[in-house]
Amino acid sequence: MRVPLSLVTLLAALASTAPVSAAAEGGPAWEACVGQASTPDERIKACSNVIDTRSESGQRLAGAYCNRGHGLTEKRELDAALSDLDESVRLDPGYACAYNNRGRVYSFKRNYDRAIADYDQAIKLDPSLALSYSNRGESRFNKGDLDGAIADFDAAIERDPNYVTAYANRGFVYARKHDTAHALADYSMRIKLAPDLIAYIDRGNVYRDSEQLDRAAADYGEAIRLAPTDARGWRNRGMIRLYRGDNKGGLADYDKALQYDPSDVFSWNNRGQARLRLGDRQGAIADFRKALELRPGLPSAHDALQKLRALTREP
Repeated sequence: MRVPLSLVTLLAALASTAPVSAAAEGGPAWEACVGQASTPDERIKACSNVIDTRSESGQRLAGAYCNRGHGLTEKRELDAALSDLDESVRLDPGYACAYNNRGRVYSFKRNYDRAIADYDQAIKLDPSLALSYSNRGESRFNKGDLDGAIADFDAAIERDPNYVTAYANRGFVYARKHDTAHALADYSMRIKLAPDLIAYIDRGNVYRDSEQLDRAAADYGEAIRLAPTDARGWRNRGMIRLYRGDNKGGLADYDKALQYDPSDVFSWNNRGQARLRLGDRQGAIADFRKALELRPGLPSAHDALQKLRALTREP
């Protein structure tokens, strides 16, 4: 199991969206438009109010378009977001945030060259903006430039040593390069800064792939402790238990995984394997059939049923 390269966690630089003098104050709509705690819907509504009433001008109006574009991006209304961010750039061509956020839209559209060009411009305008380096690193990764991606994540971390997403992204790239030591170091720093389910699963996956199964199981156990109703920790630990021959433990973990995510075909398949090893032929057949129902033609389930002479509905 693998998560995308932190796309959903790459937030716009809202704190720097609309720098203004201390004497300049906005109303409630402005505060909600630029507030970091605003939801995408709240941000869109508030920024639309600012834009429609023209209560702000200059860079603040550009900021309203930039932040509404951010909210629209979060809702994956990408064409509308792009229109807002184009307008933000038109209103203030020297505004780094607009280029950063527009690059993110292009990244979602898989136009990585355009995304990188916008991140380049954001960095040119504000070389301290760690977010733009991290975002550019993501686009470089998606183009297959792993070394370029690492260089960008290095730059992001240099500018913000506590930048959790940059450590997560760099650790992911190191894992793809099979550089276990560096991947583990980055994921460990991520856990130190912001321990959560995904952080432990990511590090657990590196331990698993490097055959450090005890440590992998421990990390998946931490994921379960932090998020006991999320299936991902249970099914990952269940796999490790099956690897180690702990079929009862694996069965128990897959029971939990399916309780919280009954649509996961691999949990049905793997629980079938656990049941088969424990001598529960009928339970194994039921699980393999469910796996095939969810994903017709799944080779492992099909082969298991064939060996059990149970491809038909009869026992």
